[in-house]
Amino acid sequence: MKWNEDYEDPKSDVSQFNKAPPDPGLNAIVSYMRKLPRAHPPGEVWRYNTGETNLVGILVSSATKKPLSEYLEEKIWKPAGMEAKATWLLAKTGQEIAGCCIQAATRDYARMGLFVLANGFGGDKQIVPTDWFSQATTKQKDIGIPGRGYGFQWWTYDDGSVAARGIFGQGIFIDPKRKLVIASNADWSRATLGPENPAREEFYKRVQALVDKE
Repeated sequence: MKWNEDYEDPKSDVSQFNKAPPDPGLNAIVSYMRKLPRAHPPGEVWRYNTGETNLVGILVSSATKKPLSEYLEEKIWKPAGMEAKATWLLAKTGQEIAGCCIQAATRDYARMGLFVLANGFGGDKQIVPTDWFSQATTKQKDIGIPGRGYGFQWWTYDDGSVAARGIFGQGIFIDPKRKLVIASNADWSRATLGPENPAREEFYKRVQALVDKE
């Protein structure tokens, strides 16, 4: 869809979708997204788009007939050993905003990284299909940055590492070769144009280098 993901533009779609009043009887996310024009045929162009990830959440909730938070808790949160309470922001009509907005303890972000590192094994059983994370964390599309790409909702690096990246410093960095997980929470000064974003990437590289020296 034609979607503006500029976090620093108060008029962008990512800033406005949860503020717009939904049409009567419609899910708020669907109400907003259905009015946007198609930008490209499906599968041809990669473009980071929180709105379309929001729609993925609607599909999952519709297929399972459960709220996303309940499904997450049942299938992953408890089996993977998360310890603290977490919250998930809701759209105006009560559905979880799938493209963002989970508030969790940093230690549980780290546990999520360990869960991925263990290929979805937790609580003495295989929770997700054994081939899922190998597909999800493999570069599916080039993003125009050397050494980087995008998988199934994961940012990829050509060295085999992957990351989940929040716009204000939340992050999970997973390096299978070094058996390394780095979890972070923060409150950056700016979403995209401040100094913190490149500093986070440099921090990951420095930790990798220190691991290699051991």
